[in-house]
Amino acid sequence: MQKKTSSSLGFDFSQFEYAHGKPKFKGLLKSTPEDFIVEEQIPYSLSGEGEHLWCWIEKRGENTDWVAEKLAKWANTSKVNVGYAGKKDRHAITRQWFSIQLPGLVDPCVETFELKNVKILKTIRHNKKLQKGALAGNHFKIALHHIQSANADEFDHSELQTYINQRMQRIGQMGVPNYFGEQRFGHQGGNLLEGQKLLSGDNLKVSRQRNRRKKGKSRNQQGLYISAIRSWMFNAFLSQRIQAGCWNKPIEGDVLLSSDANKLVVTEDDQAHLEALEQGEYFVSGALFGDGKLETHGKAFELENSVMQTYQAWCDGLASNRIQPSRRTTVLLPQQLTWKLLQTEQGVSLDMNFYLPAGSFATMVLREIIQVYEAKR
Repeated sequence: MQKKTSSSLGFDFSQFEYAHGKPKFKGLLKSTPEDFIVEEQIPYSLSGEGEHLWCWIEKRGENTDWVAEKLAKWANTSKVNVGYAGKKDRHAITRQWFSIQLPGLVDPCVETFELKNVKILKTIRHNKKLQKGALAGNHFKIALHHIQSANADEFDHSELQTYINQRMQRIGQMGVPNYFGEQRFGHQGGNLLEGQKLLSGDNLKVSRQRNRRKKGKSRNQQGLYISAIRSWMFNAFLSQRIQAGCWNKPIEGDVLLSSDANKLVVTEDDQAHLEALEQGEYFVSGALFGDGKLETHGKAFELENSVMQTYQAWCDGLASNRIQPSRRTTVLLPQQLTWKLLQTEQGVSLDMNFYLPAGSFATMVLREIIQVYEAKR
């Protein structure tokens, strides 16, 4: 019997539409960790006192969980006392905060932390643990190498320069679709396949009961799989909006979302709401489906409802397990966007810098600029 793959089940990421057209050029990403540098930004200042020691860490080509384990060992405590806001790409240089709960204890000596490819850049005390998701955003510094035509056509440097400049300017003004990145769905869509299994019948309820007394890993994995399901449906919805020419424009019955999660429903002639959107105060949003009625109506409802009908079994599973619905903006607008094309003996490279809010994916910005391929590992 032939094994089913994610592609055979329709989980092919290439089906999702481009907002600015499929890029004409391709380039190599992550030939070395130095080609993908991420620096996180937290939304508050640290107090300088408290029972949690916060460590500003730089790691190169290492796994976030593994670093957390090593920090716990260095501080002679349990890994459950170590917090971080989110996992960062392993094949990169990343700078992020970790917190270690050390009530009434002297700070361990930084000089004794010896780990290849990992550095503690600074430490500071704070009165709270760093929680998952407690992040304002990330700064990215990315280099793409060996830029060439995606169709092996010949081109000159000025043609490439014009193309990149025009595309970057459009992205700076309009943004890109706020898709969930391919990494959310696992290798060959594995997280989607696992999520589909969980949502079939009573599997999720049974699995939750079985793991009720277990520590976090099993529950976290279940959350990851369910998140993948909801993310895929959001991407499908957003792709439909691009096809309809309204991914970044409100239509009748839309729910606009501000940065502080305030919601506005757009009617057909709601000029005040449209002005708020034009000023960047609100953005069009799409549903992260769960247990509850859609908040949209009219034309916007029809688009969201069509996605629900396509994935009805998934939606039924989410509802029966009382997964809380929420919303996500359809537009991702990179901030502080700069770029430079470089001509070297090895070919043409593209250097980029930008800032993204938490929960968004740098790879989805790259997707609208250039067709990316990664080095084999």
